[in-house]
Amino acid sequence: MSRANRIVIVGGGIAGLKLATRLGRTLGLAGTTHVTLVDSHPTHLWKPMLHTVAAGTRDVTHTQVTYLAHACGNGFTYQAGRMCGLDRTRREVVLGEMDAPDGSRLLGERRVPYDALVLALGSQADDACLPGVRDVCHFIDSQPQAEAFQAALRCEALRSAVNDDALRVVIAGGGATGVELAAELSRTFALAAGYGDPRIGERLKLTLVESGPRVLGAFPPEVSESTQAGLERLGFRVLTDTRIVCADRDGFYRDDGQLIPGDLLVWAAGVKAPDVLRGIGGLATNAANQIVVRPTLQTAQDERIFALGDCASLVPAKGECPLPPTAQVATQQAAHLGRHLGAWFEGRAIPPFVYRDPGASISLSGYNAFGALGRFGFFKGGIVRGRFAQWSHAMLYRRHQHALHGFARATVLLGAEKLGGLRGPRTRLA
Repeated sequence: MSRANRIVIVGGGIAGLKLATRLGRTLGLAGTTHVTLVDSHPTHLWKPMLHTVAAGTRDVTHTQVTYLAHACGNGFTYQAGRMCGLDRTRREVVLGEMDAPDGSRLLGERRVPYDALVLALGSQADDACLPGVRDVCHFIDSQPQAEAFQAALRCEALRSAVNDDALRVVIAGGGATGVELAAELSRTFALAAGYGDPRIGERLKLTLVESGPRVLGAFPPEVSESTQAGLERLGFRVLTDTRIVCADRDGFYRDDGQLIPGDLLVWAAGVKAPDVLRGIGGLATNAANQIVVRPTLQTAQDERIFALGDCASLVPAKGECPLPPTAQVATQQAAHLGRHLGAWFEGRAIPPFVYRDPGASISLSGYNAFGALGRFGFFKGGIVRGRFAQWSHAMLYRRHQHALHGFARATVLLGAEKLGGLRGPRTRLA
């Protein structure tokens, strides 16, 4: 009897978990393939909603997915671990040591063998090695980081309320993460005002800093202008063409030497893949640590190693730039590989991946939303806003839930999430 093929997927983000779920259901449950998902955190949370966790407007109880339970019901296995190396000769992923919360050694170094390896480690904000940024800034790249910021925000909000002084939040980065976090913070303080402190919103002094000429540089200028105007109407200060060179506990320092003071500093500028991928196993990477892949999503150096999502760099046919690190790209690449990886083990070639650009959307909490329509579908290149754009933005997450859980269970989870919101305060500042 032949041994089952072994597929190892490193990273349980949007691309990794969707791929593991699909392959588990089609190949794992059939017994032809052993599918393993590796991630250092026990739960999955849709990354575009991290800013709501950080601001305290979302309870993750009904939105996070526990890898172990999800794996059990979908034909794959889950291993807790953080990738620290790759042995291509022996076809093994090296997982580093893991410590318990008390600092004691929980797991030693381990090796996970594979016949096909999929790297889906996602991305993180790029601090460009600026002095002090890693030491004093909060990052919103993962659920633990978002929850850490939320805890710090609650402490600062309490200090501000007791002393009746300002709570200064400075966000570096005027992309989607920075803009959506700024709007969500306004909402959480507005909600908190209804729980006994009507002046709490007045004490929030938020500054958004962008090194480029406008916020949301990936969107059309009309969206950037409307977004900046909306943030300024909320009372926020938006600084464009402002370059940060370092940070300390007093705030960010500009290249002209001026200080942008802050009590809470957030770094949401730039994007790069995790540092562990830089040249790992002799694979080609770019300046942002992304694995360079061919149109089949395979690496040029090793056809048994694939990369997708934010940690992969793919220049499409007739394109000049790599595909952007977005949830849409990750979702489509996971679906493509999920359709063809089983046949690849049987000797069939994987067809080139073709990205269908549906556009991009941005949600300014309950205040507004914008959608820039892509080159696929109706009204190509148009812009939508308001309720329809908010609905379209929300549907991205609902489709992700359907892919993981199926329509029936995703509907039940939506109902549970809505009912759960009626049980307590709508913000964790309250």
